[in-house]
Amino acid sequence: MVPFAGYDMPVQYPTGILTEHKHTRASAGLFDVSHMGQVKLTGADPAKALETLVPGDIQALDVGKMRYTVFTNDQAGILDDFMVNKRDRDLFVVFNAGCKDNDLAHARANLKGVEIDYLESHALLALQGPAAVAVLARLNSVVQAMSFGMGATLALGKYEAFVTRSGYTGEDGFEISVANDQAEEFARWLLSQPEVKPIGLGARDSLRLEAGLALYGHELDPTTTPIEAGLNWTISKRRREEGGFPGAAIVQQQLKDGPARKLTGIQPEGRAPAREGTEILNSETGERIGVVTSGGFGPSVDAPIAIGYVATQYAAPDTPLSLMVRGKALPARTCKLPFIAKRYAK
Repeated sequence: MVPFAGYDMPVQYPTGILTEHKHTRASAGLFDVSHMGQVKLTGADPAKALETLVPGDIQALDVGKMRYTVFTNDQAGILDDFMVNKRDRDLFVVFNAGCKDNDLAHARANLKGVEIDYLESHALLALQGPAAVAVLARLNSVVQAMSFGMGATLALGKYEAFVTRSGYTGEDGFEISVANDQAEEFARWLLSQPEVKPIGLGARDSLRLEAGLALYGHELDPTTTPIEAGLNWTISKRRREEGGFPGAAIVQQQLKDGPARKLTGIQPEGRAPAREGTEILNSETGERIGVVTSGGFGPSVDAPIAIGYVATQYAAPDTPLSLMVRGKALPARTCKLPFIAKRYAK
């Protein structure tokens, strides 16, 4: 157990990170993500209001669908990344644990005519992996018909929950918002199923790294723009043209001319992992051209993997690089993300 964003969180359970990682890829892993900030937005038009703070197309969301977006600052830097779910009577958003207090203050100061309720009464569980749907279908078969990115309020046996087919592992799975007073009993029922094992922070990080998914505080921060981070896909044609969010002019300029740096996958050629903060060098001149933002060993690819920012001219796949690991320049190449194919339910 370690302190994490003001909470005590498990790095690993007795089986260890490697086993937990592989089990999630093969079957189903249960993550307690109750430290995340669950928030309900209501009012005359919360989607329109939210678009004044994010580049995402929130007004185009249909009921029962979700969208990934970011808060930006006036320099187009990312204040947080989060999911927005359109429900019958509200927007349900989930903020990162380390950002949620600032996010709430930001939203309350700027979302005029919107009521903002922080749902302290609810826990959040993530059930991830190819067996997740079979496990949850034992409580409600409706989940089988949900595609990735859908959400619904469902009865799961005797528990009522808001369920989204989503997650941050690259696998199929669900995030389940359930009342605090039911959460432990529900979690224990899930863990009683033969396919399910508990998963800690260590495997949570290695799973998302293999899936090429950015993590706030690593790939994303207030000095990084959505275009540098490769999040162009989160900004619709209408939002690109209209702007109307903080830093819109910078985003529009980078969409037109390209950013000075880009996020890329990096494949070290040896077995030595390159950790966060490792310098990335031009392999011929030794010039510093970037930095690793996340790195480690990928259990499913059986090799060291990394993600980092490099000057745009070095970002094309299969570009040779050098990584400064323990004072030695080790060979590596850029590569496309993700390192493993995502297996979301279509």
